[in-house]
Amino acid sequence: MRRIVLLLALNLLAGLPTARAAWYEREEAIMGTRVAVQLWCDDSVLAVNAIDAVMADMHRTDDLMSTYKPESELSQVNAHAFERPVQVDADIIDVVTRSLEYSRISNGAFDITYASVGYLYDYRAHQHPTDAQIKAALPGVDYRHLEVDPVARTIRFLKPGMRIDLGGIAKGWAVDRGVEILRHMGIEHAMVNAGGDTALLGDRLGKPWVVGIRDPRKQGAVVARIPLQDEAISTSGDYERYFEEDGKRYHHILVPGTGKSPDAVRSVTVVGANATRTDGLTKTVFILGVERGMEFVHKLGDVEAVIVDRDGQIFYSAGLQPPQ
Repeated sequence: MRRIVLLLALNLLAGLPTARAAWYEREEAIMGTRVAVQLWCDDSVLAVNAIDAVMADMHRTDDLMSTYKPESELSQVNAHAFERPVQVDADIIDVVTRSLEYSRISNGAFDITYASVGYLYDYRAHQHPTDAQIKAALPGVDYRHLEVDPVARTIRFLKPGMRIDLGGIAKGWAVDRGVEILRHMGIEHAMVNAGGDTALLGDRLGKPWVVGIRDPRKQGAVVARIPLQDEAISTSGDYERYFEEDGKRYHHILVPGTGKSPDAVRSVTVVGANATRTDGLTKTVFILGVERGMEFVHKLGDVEAVIVDRDGQIFYSAGLQPPQ
């Protein structure tokens, strides 16, 4: 359901000038999550058109990359890429190529072929695969057996049983595109959010945007607030898609080498220059855990992180250490 705040509808109906600076906001359900756009603009028509453009692009990304839509290009890849190279849109090539980059720099901690096992989980139905099913599917999990031809725009699987899922990076990528669309339309102050991924354009009229990090175990509570401008922030947690059985939490983040959910961390937040990077890195750090994850963040040098471990203890990277 679309919602516009401060639309100035009376001015439009009366044919009066639409120039009046105000905040405009809309939310829609896209890509299986809540997508929100908020921007500052002095023209209500431009504001509405700008938000329309972002939402339309989000829908396009969902149509291309959803694994829940059998007709999507990504679903066609999963159905046929072992039989033959499958030609796809350039945007899918871009997202897959970036995914492979994160796989390489993380030594496989981030791996979109995790879906070769991941598809066996049904979080709504509270179903998980047996150890035997996981063992049978694990040979399909290896980004090195994913062949991408950027010139021909094709994707090919080199092993049977392989699947890919872009859910760990596509939302951040779509959020970055949304910000670029707004920038090109002349918007200078905006926020684009898709689930746990947020990209910020400019500041909030002379003040920073303040983004809260959710408490992984207390809905509505936050564990930290971070002031940002012209940056991106992503959070991944074990509370997003999960179920519990016999005291164990099965959630959507899986270790590529085991096909099972790690339990050392509750949530990871990464701050960086763009949401594609922060989105991909939250899963990477989550899988690596506190010690190795922070070492990885410090080695990269261009992002910061906040980790909440299994006991609720909070760890900050060097650039986000709160004052003592």
